[in-house]
Amino acid sequence: MARHGITIPFDGVPLAQQGDWIRELEDLGYDDAWSSEANGTDAFTPLALTAAWAPSLRLGCAIVPAYTRGPALLAQSVAAMAEAAPGRFLFGIGTSSNVIVERWNGIPFRNPYQRVRDTIRFLRAALAGEKVSGDYEGFTVNGFRLGRVPEQSPPILVAALRSGMLRLAGREGDGAIINWLSADDVATVAPYVHEGGEGKEIVARIFVCPSEDAEAVRAMGKMAIAAYLNVPVYAAFHEWLGRGERLQGMWDAWKAGDRKAAVAAIPDSVVDELIVHGSPEACREHIRRYIENGVTTTALAVMPFGVDVRQAVRDLSPSAAG
Repeated sequence: MARHGITIPFDGVPLAQQGDWIRELEDLGYDDAWSSEANGTDAFTPLALTAAWAPSLRLGCAIVPAYTRGPALLAQSVAAMAEAAPGRFLFGIGTSSNVIVERWNGIPFRNPYQRVRDTIRFLRAALAGEKVSGDYEGFTVNGFRLGRVPEQSPPILVAALRSGMLRLAGREGDGAIINWLSADDVATVAPYVHEGGEGKEIVARIFVCPSEDAEAVRAMGKMAIAAYLNVPVYAAFHEWLGRGERLQGMWDAWKAGDRKAAVAAIPDSVVDELIVHGSPEACREHIRRYIENGVTTTALAVMPFGVDVRQAVRDLSPSAAG
């Protein structure tokens, strides 16, 4: 049975005023709330608030970059959330991107696979209460021990795009978090995760806009796609998935500095694959295809393309499905 989650916090509403929205998620039948960390809120604060507001929801980060906190501070943040929401917190970690790590945080984006692998290994030891010393690839820890060890160490999920990181998610993580892919793409990526064993969780952030104004959704969706799929890690991912020919025009125009032409070069078919849109019923049916192809937990992200976000959350909920 798949779990149904939603991305928090909601855009356009101050964090302190989201309590009623979060509490309603329980009544709507959602199982999970998933945060993220890029240039908005950090990943942990919305989950800490949600832990108090909605005590039945499972809470997850999708994702925290492996680079932007030192290892000891990261272990403290993870342990604190595990203590605040015992048994219902999952920690998602990933490489993030050169844009966030290097351009925004001034940290070299080197050896991303090794950085995620070694951070997982460090966290496993630290969250178990061990005193940790070691020279890892990219960082060194000398004599760190958590002062507050959580009673339940949280599962660790890995944000993964291509085969190497997907295999790492299955081998050293408790599952994978996937992003910016179609329902059909899930069938391509899921087997790599399951090479690490059965019972691995696969969480998908799915971008959704329950609107029947396809022209408007495609126009705004192309801008979102251009912003993400020109980042090198996502460009490589979609090349690997087989979209290279359809996206080459966008990539060429973007590299030439013509942002308008890059957006115009994105085919409608790519938007329709990567952004779920249409009537609420059509959206729910499309989301079911992700589950049928191997997603165990959905983390819907409502795109505010001319829709009332709160009503969209209601229309896409398990209770609306009947």
